[in-house]
Parts: sequence; C-alpha cells; structure tokens
Amino acid sequence: MENRPTGRIRPEKRKKSKGKILLITCIILLTLICIPLVIGSAAFFYYVKDAPALDYKKLEDTRSSTVYDIKGNPIVTLGEKNREIIKPNEIPPMMKDAVISIEDKRFEKHIGVDPIRIMGAAVSNIKGNNRQGGSTLTQQLIKLSYFSHKKEDQTIKRKAQEAWLSVELEKKKSKDEILTYYINRVYMANGVYGMKTAAKTYYGKEFGDLSLAQYALLAGIPQAPNDYDPYTQKDNAKKRRDTVLNEMYKDKKISEADYKAAVAEPIDQGLVPIKEDSTLDIVTDNYITEVIKEVEKKSKKNVHTDGLKVYTNMDMEAQTYLYNLINNENTEINFPDNEFQATATLVDVKTGNVTAQIGSRNQKDQGLRARNGAVENKRDIGSTTKPLVAYAPSIEDLNHGSGEIYVDEPYKYQSSGTPVYNYDRSYRGSLTMRESLVDSRNVPALKALDEVGTDKSKEFIKKLGFDNEVYESTAITMQGSSQQLASAYAAFANGGVYYEPSYVNKIVYEDGTEEKFEPNGNRAMKESTAYIITDMLKDVINRGTGVDAQVPQLIQAGKTGKSNYSDEDLPKVKGLGVGSPDVTFVGYTPKYSFAVWTGYNDYLEPIPIECEQLAMDIYRNYMTFLYQNLEVTDWKQPADVTRIGNEVYLNGFLGSQSKKTYKTSSSSYPESSAPVQESEKKEQPKESVAPPSTKESVAPPKDTTPPPTQSTEAPTQSTVPPKKDEENGNENGGEKPVDPPKKAN
Repeated sequence: MENRPTGRIRPEKRKKSKGKILLITCIILLTLICIPLVIGSAAFFYYVKDAPALDYKKLEDTRSSTVYDIKGNPIVTLGEKNREIIKPNEIPPMMKDAVISIEDKRFEKHIGVDPIRIMGAAVSNIKGNNRQGGSTLTQQLIKLSYFSHKKEDQTIKRKAQEAWLSVELEKKKSKDEILTYYINRVYMANGVYGMKTAAKTYYGKEFGDLSLAQYALLAGIPQAPNDYDPYTQKDNAKKRRDTVLNEMYKDKKISEADYKAAVAEPIDQGLVPIKEDSTLDIVTDNYITEVIKEVEKKSKKNVHTDGLKVYTNMDMEAQTYLYNLINNENTEINFPDNEFQATATLVDVKTGNVTAQIGSRNQKDQGLRARNGAVENKRDIGSTTKPLVAYAPSIEDLNHGSGEIYVDEPYKYQSSGTPVYNYDRSYRGSLTMRESLVDSRNVPALKALDEVGTDKSKEFIKKLGFDNEVYESTAITMQGSSQQLASAYAAFANGGVYYEPSYVNKIVYEDGTEEKFEPNGNRAMKESTAYIITDMLKDVINRGTGVDAQVPQLIQAGKTGKSNYSDEDLPKVKGLGVGSPDVTFVGYTPKYSFAVWTGYNDYLEPIPIECEQLAMDIYRNYMTFLYQNLEVTDWKQPADVTRIGNEVYLNGFLGSQSKKTYKTSSSSYPESSAPVQESEKKEQPKESVAPPSTKESVAPPKDTTPPPTQSTEAPTQSTVPPKKDEENGNENGGEKPVDPPKKAN
C-alpha cells in the first residue's frame, strides 16, 4: 500500500521552525539595541572631545557681576562677598546628611552620573512632576562651575560634557572633597556664598554649632536662593526646610522626635539682622531686586555667580532724588510717622523702561533685597481705575467723546439693587464724561461700565497689564501696584501703546558676547482713545481733584485715587476710625508716567486726613525736579479727533448727545454738555441727598463671582466701595475738589 502524506508537520521540523524564528527575533532585537547604542556612543564621544578640561579653581571660584545705570556708570557689584571655606574633614555630619538627603540620596554610590536617578526623574516627569531632576550633586557642581543656565544652552552636547566631567571628577576626588566644593560654592541668597558663610551671616554661629532645623534650612536654600530666603520668603523657606527634614527622617538620619522638634521650630528662630554695605545699596535696593529677577527670567543667569555686566534703565540721579524724597531726606514733605509707607514708580512712556522705583520708606530697617512694594503690593487704587475700567473702554468700543452725557442720579447696582452714592452723597444731574471724571463721580463711572460691559472692560485692562476680574464695582476701585499703574497710564501718554515694564536693556556675558533687550510694546487702544482720556485728565489737575499735583507751566494729566473702609472693617479701624487705608496719585507728561501709593502696611491703620495729599505732594515735588532742565511739550491732537468747544470727539460721532433726553427721579436736567466750573459747583443745589437710614451702606453688595485676590499684606476691599463719611467729603475712588493748588517746592 502506497504511503501518502497525512498533512501533519513532523515534531523535529516544528522545533527547527520555532528555533529559526527565535533566532531571527533575537538578531532583530540586538540590532535595534546595538545600532542606537553605537550611534549614541559615537555621538557622546564626539560631543565630549570638546569638553573643557577639569580646572579645580573653577570649582572653587564664584564670579561677581557689575550692574550699571542707564548712562553706563557702575552702581553695585553683586557676588563680591567674603566667603569662608571649609575643608573636607570639617563638614558637620548633620549638614552632610541634610545635603545628601535633599539633593542626591545615592551620592555615596554613583560614579558621577546615576542611571537609576535619571530613570526615576523620567518617570516622575511623565507623571507631571517637572521639578524632579536627574542631575547628581556632582553634576550640579559641574553645572555651577562650567556651563550656562540659559534654556537654549540646555543641549544634548552640553549634557554629555556635563556627565563626562562629572565622571572624571569622581575619579580624581573623593566624595567628601566633592561635597566640600559644593558646600563652599553654592549661593545662599542675600549676596552670601557658601554654607559656612551663611551660618555666620544668618545665625552669627560657627558652622558646627547650628541646630538640626538650621542645617536643614541651609541645605534647602541652594535650589532656589531667592525663593527660599528666610528673611523675605518665610513661608517658602519653612516649607523647603520641612521637606529637607522629612527626607532626612525617611532616610533614617534623624529620629521621629528630632524631626517633630525641628519642624516645630520657627523659621526665623536665631536669625540675626544682615549688616548693610552702603547707603547706595539701600537707595537702589528695590530696583536691583527687580533687575536680578529680570536677568534670571531673560537669560537664565545668576548675577551673583556668573560674571555678568548688566546695563539697566535706572537714572541714578532720578533714583537718588526719589529715595530722598520718600524717605524725607532734605525735603519739606512731612510724613506722620516712620511707619507711614509710600511706593513709587517712574516709567519712560516711549519705551516702558522703569527709570526709578522705590518700594517702601525706611528700607534700611528691613534689610537688603526686602520685598519690593512698588511691584508686589496690590492695594486698592481707588478712582485711578475710572479711566482704565470705565471711560477708556467706552471711548474705544462705543466711540464716545468727552462730551458724552451721563446722568448723575440715584442709581443701583444692577446685580443686587443696592444704591450707589457719590463722595458727597448727592447728585449733579446731566454731566459730561469730562466733568464726571474731573469731579470723580461714582454714578457716571458705573453707568459707563454698565454700558460698555464688564467683558469688554476686562479685555481692555488686560492689554494694559492688569489681570483683575471686572465687576460693576471695579469702575470705582480695584487692586494694583504703582508699577502697574505707571505702566498702564504710560499708554495714555504715548498714544495707546502698552510697553511691558523693563529694568534691563543689555547683558554682557563673561565670554564677551552681549544680548540687548528692545522695548516690548503692543497697541492697547486707538490713538484717539488715548488722546481723549488725556485731554480730560488734564482738567483733573487743572481744576479738579488733582490740583495739589499742579506744577507751574508744566503740561500734564493725572488722576487721584482714594479707598476707604467697608462697614465690616470700620469697627476694627485703629484710632478714631477716620481716614483712608490707601491714597494714590498717577500723573504723566509726554515723557514720563509717575505713580505713587501711600498708606500703612497695616491695612487697619488709617491715613490721617491731613496727610491724604501726600501722594500728590510727592508727585508734584518729583515732577518739578525732573523738569527743571527739560523742555515742556504738549500732546498733538490726532487727525481723527475733533474739538468742539471744550470737548473732543472722534470724527463722525459728534451728534449723539442731542438725541438724548435725561431725567432723574426728582427733576429734569438740561442737555448742555458744558462743564460746570468750580465756582458753579459750590453754589449748585444738591438734587438728592443720602437715604434716611444711617445704617444703609454706600458699599455695593458682593458679587456672586469670586472677588479679586486679596493682598498678602493686608485685607483690601477691591470690589467693595466702602461707606464714607458725608461730612468728611471723601469717597471710594472719587475725591472732593480741593482748594486752589499749592505752589511747587
């Protein structure tokens, strides 16, 4: 019988087939692994052939930077502080444990680079923790000593060279020697280098005499020195210190009892005041604080360690005069006491350059690199918001002119039905936009905002550097800093372009290359809008609430701002409970914009009524100084703007006023758009008076949407215009017109 195939594969053939597939698979896998490995190795050795040679002096040295004013004159050298170094056998064991626990847990085991750490960092970053790094402590030391921190320099080539040098260093130096280089070299904030120097500067102690909590604090600072400064950033410093302590506890370097005791220790326990270097440091301190931040932001460089030449926009003469003015040095301005505060910012309106800035009075009592209130304090700026939030958006989007009529009459917040009042608790009937602004009336400003809408208003102020939410009450006040205010009003001064405030114009790097920073400006409004606002704000100084800011023969525009306490806060106010927490003035010319805030750091400490003009006194004296040798110029009227009598309009939008009829609940008012003069105001009868209930608040209700972020220094009422005293004649964002102007000193 003939044998026929059954269709089955013999076992030996099946085995051979499977073996062949497995072999092919292994070859493919090895190829896929080997080819990238070979290519990667070739690239690595190509990159590292140009790596700098190990130079131990670079591991020891820090390079100071020089900061220059706008004329190229040196102001201050940063990083040139005495540094006390230690030897490897002098490292306190607790300091060593703290540094290794927070910076490099596998420091004693790796060869300079740590694949396990790199893998862990990659996984952590995939999970969204971008702060997790893969660099060893050795790599950090190499990076500090040899390479740029600029983002564009974070290349594969530089990473390869960094890894190569780290491995080379580990071959030639012991772990304790490498750790010693690190401890001696790192920047510790406040111009201090090295942890031994920091121990003496911060605690007045020898390096071996610190507490566990103090060692942990020092170990945590180098990652972000300015953020973890125990003098100015107490909360951040404590969180960082406690993180170090927690890592030490997890690594079993300290006991649970030691951990709990150290965490409970106040962050400022044992800190001693930092000695000042010179008067010049104090005069320029707030400005230099912003320079340091801007250099780091723009170049990723550290001015304390990277040997830079930093050219700033500071006018040293203007800076010194402003410091003396605000600190009552050789001036006639009388501040009520040493606790009274003021911040001020001067901006070049054509570039956005911050020319001078003071963040507080009595800076010498707070130490160097203290909090810069001119940038960081967000206090109520009162009626200075009216042009920004209400009137300019209505001019920009609704084509209104300065003769636009608003009826100043009994009015209610649309969101709640709560009545709105002016500073004098009365109403003046039909008023032009100009007159409403000159007399800082609340009701017309609210009507203007209601008409243009909060969404449009928010879009408008965002283009001027404010990220505030906009509610109905934002027409009367919101929170801001003197820097924000000066920069925003500069756009009115220059024809509608907002420039980001800038402190640095050029950096020269250690290798001789330089980087220039041009003004960063964007159009925020039409030229016609800026001109119409400016034309009205001239009258605020000429005959309105800002007459105390007048400088003879100087053509300028400006706005007053005043806040006060809500009914809720009034019982808590110190003294007699009379006065305002914030008084602001911002004014400008075709060359400069200058904003001043005055008040107390303690929000519940009111400004005495007799001192409410101090913001304008500072402004007036400073502008007098600035213009002593400058030519006075005026703004040129744009071609698309027409003047009719005292009012200015956008061409093609001139007749809207005649079509309106205005009535209040008590009487009718003429349609005349002619402004009411000061003498007329005094004789004008009040059309409506305050409501009979003395308990009824002037403040609007709180909106259902969240209010703007409150100041970290004091609780401010940015969305609630508080109740005013009728007899006092003040209002939240609308001040009573004052007597004829004082002469400038």
